[in-house]
Amino acid sequence: EVITYEVAYNWGMVWVNAGEVFFKADTIGFQGSNCYYFESRGKSHDFYNWFFKVDDRYQSWCDYKSIKPIAFRRNTSEGGYWVDNSYTFEPGDRVFSSVLHKDKSLRLDTLQAKPCTFDVLSAIYHVRGIDFSDVQKDEGFPVNFIIDGELFTLSLVYLGKEDMKSRYGESYLCDKFSVKLVEGTIFKEDEELFVWLIDDENRIPLMVEAKVMVGSIKAYLIGHKGLKYDFPESLDE
Repeated sequence: EVITYEVAYNWGMVWVNAGEVFFKADTIGFQGSNCYYFESRGKSHDFYNWFFKVDDRYQSWCDYKSIKPIAFRRNTSEGGYWVDNSYTFEPGDRVFSSVLHKDKSLRLDTLQAKPCTFDVLSAIYHVRGIDFSDVQKDEGFPVNFIIDGELFTLSLVYLGKEDMKSRYGESYLCDKFSVKLVEGTIFKEDEELFVWLIDDENRIPLMVEAKVMVGSIKAYLIGHKGLKYDFPESLDE
């Protein structure tokens, strides 16, 4: 499965197509057994690099049955500030963490995580796999994850169903969610990110929206291939 998004940046009254990001899901051999391999790559367009250059790569290797993470790697460069993270998830909910920032020395640590702690990439696929049929509107549930060598618990809130238009003007029934963000090089602390998952068996995000340090961004689904189930027909048909 490969799904691709166009990322648009808003500052004032102007929207600019700033870059693209793809998410890839596959099965590979890893440490002697089959596992899920998730990868995300995001890059700003050449014309946008003068303003804020982004070149990000996330990789996650997960257990084939539970989708619990086994290992994770993050290599990101955002506005000239680069970060390298790598984690190894061990039995007993221990996480071996390696964190290196542009302006900080290498930090190695062993963390005691909560059960079902995810990296930022496997958390996305974990949420996609949750059955929300019995979830009530405004109901929240926790998602434990690790980023930058720190452990967090975020509350994902279900906001109900909503008809949402795609980048190409087609309408799809979606499940809408919100989650408060962790402060980083792009996002402010406690800003909300909104996600619209298409209400079908694939459960892929149709659109994502969030405020950033300056302005806001939207990510629109523009391409997909290798989906397990057929892509749904729009509500307009």
